[in-house]
Amino acid sequence: MNETTLYPLFGKLYRDRDTQFLFLQVMGWFSLSLISYFSLTLWYNQQSFAYISHTLVQSLLGIVVSWPLRSVFHYLWHKPLTFRLLLTMASVLVCSLLWSVLRIGTFLWMTDETDVWSDFGGWLFGSIMIFLCWAAFYHGIKYYQLLQSEHETLLRVAAESKEEQLKRSRAETVAQEAQLKMLRYQLNPHFLFNTLNAISALVVGQNTANANRMIMQLSSFLRYSLDNDPVRRVTLEQEVEALKLYLNIEKTRFADRLELDFDIDPAAYDVKIPSLLLQPLVENAIKYAIAPAENGGKIMVRAELDGEHLIVEVSDTGPGIQGSKQTIASGAGIGLKNTVDRLTAFYGENYEFELRRPDVGGLKIYIRLPLKKQMAENSGEFKYSS
Repeated sequence: MNETTLYPLFGKLYRDRDTQFLFLQVMGWFSLSLISYFSLTLWYNQQSFAYISHTLVQSLLGIVVSWPLRSVFHYLWHKPLTFRLLLTMASVLVCSLLWSVLRIGTFLWMTDETDVWSDFGGWLFGSIMIFLCWAAFYHGIKYYQLLQSEHETLLRVAAESKEEQLKRSRAETVAQEAQLKMLRYQLNPHFLFNTLNAISALVVGQNTANANRMIMQLSSFLRYSLDNDPVRRVTLEQEVEALKLYLNIEKTRFADRLELDFDIDPAAYDVKIPSLLLQPLVENAIKYAIAPAENGGKIMVRAELDGEHLIVEVSDTGPGIQGSKQTIASGAGIGLKNTVDRLTAFYGENYEFELRRPDVGGLKIYIRLPLKKQMAENSGEFKYSS
């Protein structure tokens, strides 16, 4: 119920329990007047002003006599049950006896009746039944109010708990987004340092054409990097195109010393993966496999679907190392370590990341990603793993 839509009187009735008690007292006792009029006054054909007035007077007396019961019942509310029952019955009997005496006294005073006290037992029995109903009605309302109060408390606690959970969830999401952005952007200074050194070397060597081409390639790659949110994922096709932007820069640096081989299953192009996932892996291969070798080397990028998973492999012809995502997370360079951290943020523990040594030598980075995450994101249900 919206209190703003009520008139002031009804608004006070809705909010104030004292007003509610007064309203119910008046309505209840004067309803009794109507019952008395139709069941007794009309039945005995006592329709004079005195008899009708007495039905109203006895209701007024009932309000006065029953009023202290509220304080008595309020006092007894938290007492032991047996004690409450005994004192409740005693209070009902006292009020019934008092009301019966007052009713008969006023009835004799207002009418010409004389022989009424002989029927005192009938008057008292009716009074007891009325006050028992009054007590039952009071306790029923009291328990209903208690139930409503507990219900409102539960709703308020549930709402506060839900709000707290939403705040915590938003805070965790913001924290994870910040972590992912930090991990992604940690890669850029490392890559920029190497590229700017290469451009500097070209400028010193007065190779302005290659230096200018490298600057344009760097501009294209950085534009892609800045335009793509590291929190979101891109299709494998977009990721391969971004990787080629990066490799164009490295081809300018290493020329014929860098050989590339892409083997991408066309069916895997639409699968979504974290943006700029492959670039730090290839950069790692260039740093440890291509750059130290006098004759350079070869980098192979392979991707295919395997049931409900995407397999991605980045291989090189360098010296190679071996390890799992646990050993990488604790001791590898920033590129591989950040890649593992980003994959963990996106997939939890539902992925594989291994460093393998192929039979032909070199290093192979093996990644196995679940497709279910990609499908959930497409349906708008993607959530970060904790």
